[in-house]
Amino acid sequence: MKKIGVLTSGGDAPGMNAAIRAVVRKGIYHHLGVYGIYYGYQGLIEGKIEKMELGTVGDIIQRGGTALFTSRSEEFKTEAGQEKAIEQLKKHGIEGLVVIGGDGSFRGASELTKKGFPCIGVPGTIDNDIPGTDFTIGFDTALNTVIQAVDKIRDTATSHERTYVIEVMGRDAGDLALWAGVAAGAESIVIPEKNEPVEAVVDRIKRGHERGKRHSIILVAEGVGSGVEYGKQIQELTNFETRVTVLGHTQRGGSPTAFDRVLASRLGAKAVDLLIEGKAGRMVGIQKNQLVDHDILEALNETHQPEMSMYQLSQELSI
Repeated sequence: MKKIGVLTSGGDAPGMNAAIRAVVRKGIYHHLGVYGIYYGYQGLIEGKIEKMELGTVGDIIQRGGTALFTSRSEEFKTEAGQEKAIEQLKKHGIEGLVVIGGDGSFRGASELTKKGFPCIGVPGTIDNDIPGTDFTIGFDTALNTVIQAVDKIRDTATSHERTYVIEVMGRDAGDLALWAGVAAGAESIVIPEKNEPVEAVVDRIKRGHERGKRHSIILVAEGVGSGVEYGKQIQELTNFETRVTVLGHTQRGGSPTAFDRVLASRLGAKAVDLLIEGKAGRMVGIQKNQLVDHDILEALNETHQPEMSMYQLSQELSI
């Protein structure tokens, strides 16, 4: 193998730039030509491909987002779109591809592998919803962003004696809300994997109010539904003044934490190693602080589950 490519696809996540940097520099270290593909699979179809040098990835490790940009491509989901993508890869002499993204990106990598083009997936998503790895790139940074916001909201919740509902991203997974809720001391955490009835949350708020507690913080994962609607229910059932904050895309931005930078560097470099070894259709991950790799489709066919013992802990600590 003499030439490899790297692209980012789907939603951006802090740390993607560190992963890009690792792929480029690890590849060059092993005397490979490394090509950056801009705007994900759509950019691949359109031939937006440039050779990367050591300096190309200088000073990006600390930046959020992705220097290669990203997009979602409906065309790539078609047989014709995938054939166009492979034609572009062959045109540039690229023999292997590193795909940084979430489950949709991984399924695209698997399709290319089935067509004879070797791909390795690197998990990059703030949702932390990829089976086969304990953590995904971007999760830790997004988690810290949520915690900082909750800490600030708690200050005003205390001052005004209000209930605050905070909607947290995560798509269909509750990891972000769960970890942030435990770290920030939320009174209630509502996640899709354990969809607690709103009446139980209300009971907890009322018990706290009876013992003199004048404010509550409730974290709601977006996979459960609208935080705004949830807040309306809480106010109607408690008669307590309730405010809602939807954190939105602030959770996807910002300079990556040290954890995400190191994780991204390790996973990006591991992906290059696998291509050099002749592996294909694999994803890299970290489990118990050890780098691992799995068949992409086998991993995606597993059901992701957050650490539910943490949910039980949150219930015990928020009495």
